[in-house]
Amino acid sequence: MKPKIDGTEFGSIVIDGDRIEHDVLIRLSGEVTKRKKKLSKAVYGTSHIVSLAEAEYIVEKGVERLIVGAGQSGMVRLSGEAADYLAKKGVAVDLAPTPEAIAHWNKAHGSVVGLFHVTC
Repeated sequence: MKPKIDGTEFGSIVIDGDRIEHDVLIRLSGEVTKRKKKLSKAVYGTSHIVSLAEAEYIVEKGVERLIVGAGQSGMVRLSGEAADYLAKKGVAVDLAPTPEAIAHWNKAHGSVVGLFHVTC
């Protein structure tokens, strides 16, 4: 079951009433896990650029849409390689500042996963 995101403020996100103080990945199953931002940081020295390795980790069988909460001021972006990979996999990407991305997430239907950055 897809969890509801109740809100965000700098440094945290509230999902189904639980305050989480780190970036999260929400799987098709509804499972909420800690984002593996080391996959991107190892390549770019920052977690503000989603690497190919992280995109490969995010995509699971059946995903049609990825909603990316790009941080409170929208600092996160996809690398060219990640964007190409997602396009080849047929995954539509909706990237917006985290507060806006939460609204998209809560209205979304179908095979959707979410990646939410909770700081910048």
